[in-house]
Amino acid sequence: MLEITLIVIILALAWMLVNQSRRHTAEGIQQKSRSREAKKEVLRERDQLLDALGDAFLLVSETSQIVFANECARKLVKGRRLQGRSIMEAFLDDALSVAIMRCIRTGKPMQERVVLHSTYTPLGSVGEQGLSAWVIDAAPLASYSEQGLTRVVIRDVTTEHQADQVRRDFVANASHELRTPMAIINGYLENLLDDDLLDDPVMSRRFLETMRKHGQRISLLVEDMLVISKMESGDAMLLNMDSFSIKECVNDVCDRLEAMISQQQAVVDISVVPDDLCMMGDRFYWTQVIFNLMENALKQNPQGPLKLVVQAEKSEDQIKISICDNGVGIPAADLPYIFKRFYRVEKHHSQSEIKGTGLGLSIVRRAIEAHGGKITASSIPGQQTCFVISLPVE
Repeated sequence: MLEITLIVIILALAWMLVNQSRRHTAEGIQQKSRSREAKKEVLRERDQLLDALGDAFLLVSETSQIVFANECARKLVKGRRLQGRSIMEAFLDDALSVAIMRCIRTGKPMQERVVLHSTYTPLGSVGEQGLSAWVIDAAPLASYSEQGLTRVVIRDVTTEHQADQVRRDFVANASHELRTPMAIINGYLENLLDDDLLDDPVMSRRFLETMRKHGQRISLLVEDMLVISKMESGDAMLLNMDSFSIKECVNDVCDRLEAMISQQQAVVDISVVPDDLCMMGDRFYWTQVIFNLMENALKQNPQGPLKLVVQAEKSEDQIKISICDNGVGIPAADLPYIFKRFYRVEKHHSQSEIKGTGLGLSIVRRAIEAHGGKITASSIPGQQTCFVISLPVE
């Protein structure tokens, strides 16, 4: 009987040990499972935070393999795989890969601006602009030093780069445009004073007339530069918005250009549908827009006769204004650049014939964009040149 009791106790103890071992095993498995789930949750939260960044973010191993790419980086590649690829494979431009590899090799943080003169973004997708600028910010991760990870941030700074370039070009072009007439004026002044030409009324008058033309050119240039500066400083948003008649605005412009129209025997055809069509905007700027476009057509066709057609019509969602002429037109090679500052199709002007400042069409486009509209140009040389303005109806 005692032996049976001992056997039962031993079996009970063994069963308890087995159950306890099973419980410990199950708890260990559950703990490991919870640990794995917690780790996965941390990784998911990390990915969500990095995907929310507005810049491309990469994690790169010490062997230059990309181990992580956020949503912004994946959008740049437009379907190409990043994770698991090397930096040299992911980037199509050596300037980018070299900058990142320098950080991985030296183990030191770096920040570098890279300008790409191609139609490709740094990660290989085709872009709309021929030139792009990017800031590459890379640094080793101290908390992952054992794994040798480097974080890389790629920031698109194309807009800022182009704005800086525009400002630099504007200053350079303005200086050049001002230097020429100033040099001519100073030269004639020296001739008048140093060569004692003041006693020669005929020569003096000819010199003074030339100086006056170039003085007027400087005045126009400075005025146009102030208009553009005012628009781009933010004052353009402070438009004096009011409703006005388009036909009355066009008629006012025709009155201002009456002398030039009569001299060139030009014909101006105005068509506004409906006749009392009104638009909301700053009439001062719209008068400048229509004046510049009509005056350009007349200036570019001095031999005449010229037919100018000004049309305005309203649809359900927009107002369309077109100014067309049947003059010499604009060469196809020049069309993409006519709205750039200081760009002129006719680049060589004699001193006796002072042309415009080269800022007129730039002012036109900026004024239209300030009203939420856009302007396009098309030309068949010798047949028809049209500027079409589209403005949303408010």
